[in-house]
Amino acid sequence: MSSMRPHRLFVSLISILILVSCGSEPAKFADVDSQRLLNAAATPEEWLTYGGTYDEQRHSGLDQINTDNVAQLGVAWTYDLATERGVESTPIVVDGVMYVTSAWSVVYALDAQTGRELWLYNPDVDKAVGAKACCDVVNRGVAVWKSKVYVGVIDGRLEALDAATGELVWSKVTVDQSKPYTITGAPRVVKGKVLIGNGGAELGVRGYISAYSAETGDLVWRFYTVPNPNKQPDGEVSDSALKDIGNLTWGDEGAWTTDGGGGTVWDSIVYDEVNDSVIFGVGNGSPWNRDHRDAGKGDNLFLSSIVSVDAATGAYKWHFQTTPGDNWDYTATQTIILADLPMGVEGASRRVAMQAPKNGFFYIVDATTGEYLSGEAYVPQNWAEGLDENGRPIENPEARYGDTPFMQNPGPLGAHNWQPMAFNPELKLVYIPAQEIPDYYATDRLFEARSQKWNTGTDLAAGLPMDLDLATALALRATLKGRLIAWDPIAQEARWSVEHSNAWNGGVLSTAGGLVFQGRLEGDFAAYNAATGAKLWSQNVKSGAASGPGTYEIDGQQYVTITTGWGSAYALAGGSAYDQPVPPIVGKVVTFKLGAKGAIPDPDLVMALRTPKADKFGDQAMIQLGFDKYHFNCRVCHGPLAISSGVLPDLRWSPISANVDVWQSIVLGGVLSAKGMVSFADALSPAEAEAIRAYVIKQAHDGAALEAEVAALMAAQGATP
Repeated sequence: MSSMRPHRLFVSLISILILVSCGSEPAKFADVDSQRLLNAAATPEEWLTYGGTYDEQRHSGLDQINTDNVAQLGVAWTYDLATERGVESTPIVVDGVMYVTSAWSVVYALDAQTGRELWLYNPDVDKAVGAKACCDVVNRGVAVWKSKVYVGVIDGRLEALDAATGELVWSKVTVDQSKPYTITGAPRVVKGKVLIGNGGAELGVRGYISAYSAETGDLVWRFYTVPNPNKQPDGEVSDSALKDIGNLTWGDEGAWTTDGGGGTVWDSIVYDEVNDSVIFGVGNGSPWNRDHRDAGKGDNLFLSSIVSVDAATGAYKWHFQTTPGDNWDYTATQTIILADLPMGVEGASRRVAMQAPKNGFFYIVDATTGEYLSGEAYVPQNWAEGLDENGRPIENPEARYGDTPFMQNPGPLGAHNWQPMAFNPELKLVYIPAQEIPDYYATDRLFEARSQKWNTGTDLAAGLPMDLDLATALALRATLKGRLIAWDPIAQEARWSVEHSNAWNGGVLSTAGGLVFQGRLEGDFAAYNAATGAKLWSQNVKSGAASGPGTYEIDGQQYVTITTGWGSAYALAGGSAYDQPVPPIVGKVVTFKLGAKGAIPDPDLVMALRTPKADKFGDQAMIQLGFDKYHFNCRVCHGPLAISSGVLPDLRWSPISANVDVWQSIVLGGVLSAKGMVSFADALSPAEAEAIRAYVIKQAHDGAALEAEVAALMAAQGATP
């Protein structure tokens, strides 16, 4: 049964009656089949799949909104997603209905012309699952097929909903829920099969992609991306590829034999109709540090690879590994775009797959064979001197880090993360939401194999100061940059680039109107001239705007839409820790059209009182222990240096830091497990938990003093803090 509340169901049924009352035949909802998806480029008035079309170019043929009139865009409508967590969904629009998701995998159906809610489906996720989510409890959207809507739920379920009512049709658990698997990616549907991957490599799982019957939910095939820990067959279609290729690149001992090895397929999945192939990106190793992961020190296939399999059977076709022996969380799960480019003999057209993964190099491979065609760095990077003739990186020896921290660009957040890029087939330009977020890598001296917790094998405190002064804070902030790059894939060079004031910028949409749309972390949603990069329009959406935008047309009117919210890996990990103030965090769908005069409501938020809640305590040894244990256990959710970006509580200003008993009951007792804060009793002793509290209190006093210094500096400059 659906978890839909009775009044929600009543509203849904009334909405359906209104929609069908205009005609004698009942309206069809999401009546999408293979032919409709294959022809998606010819029907730009809809947005039928995550990347717009099977090629996932995110380029729309609509041109009503163009370089001449884009300045007239205004807010047509907004819808409140009622969440204060990350939102990454690209809306699907079909037959006048928008299907969109928010945090915790909640699904909404909206009238795409007005924003009126038609139905809501809440999968009722146990919030304790949030502790398994490396990068926030986000969801990137749904797939539609033959009157059903498909969503991957963060706890590992794949569910089919009735597109008209939101009622649950079937639900399948796709993972071992006793392990720290999650699902954040959008499903894809290919010829009656729903494709879904999973996440969790930071916490120690084994990755795979699965195909389920869209009608019944039965498993059709599964492809594991790394070997079984004992290198024995799984009885799945990946067995032969692992036996012949994958197993040979792994040793016989190391942490991978107990924690799964990683390689999760957590984002990009595309269907190549020309070759009847599914091409997907594979994630990082687990642990990140290969010295801990695999004593054999091999390439560890199919980590950080682009892999092609037969769409019907899942049988292996080819692979290309972007980062052999991944050591840095350099996933290859980022956007894969299929296109026909003049890269054949004498400029003949060639079917290619393009990707700008985390490692900072832009790759083009033959979509039929996987042959490496070209590659070039698209951001400044220092981990490799370049690529050899086969596309293999020529590594900087220092990048194979040890006890001495090495400041590396890109860091683990990558030169490009999940934010989708786009391709304009007329201009033959790829638009990359790139970033510079360097970080220190060093071997984790505290490393030990542990279940259900972060298990990277790298020191997450490496290079961070115990005491943060204003000069250091400003210097750290200056290392973070974001860019929108128009990349010429044939010449392998940037045509133009726009630099942003914050590293974590948003996904990209290209249109036939000569425009590129992109949001930014600070809430600026903008349109640029696709050929020159000139900024033509912008709107403050009053929240983070990192999602992939979409566009559609109803009754001759073109709309541009984006989901907004505050969260994801960057915000959780503290990528904005040195920025003040934190942007608003309420999620919405915001939709624009020419000449509209609507407004975006201001969020009704109450900021925590930014004052220490207790006196400092503890000697230097205790503070150092707290510093180490905090960054080993707490940083990835509450931010480096105990500075939160606002997604989860900033422990410095939390009243729980003032009371040792309350602190211990939460950190060790797990009394807030229902809200996602699970017990760390298996990782911390009472003395270590108290040391973390001492460090947090120190950071509260230091932070209050630092903020006062910043406020005084801004006041002297005539600015408002």
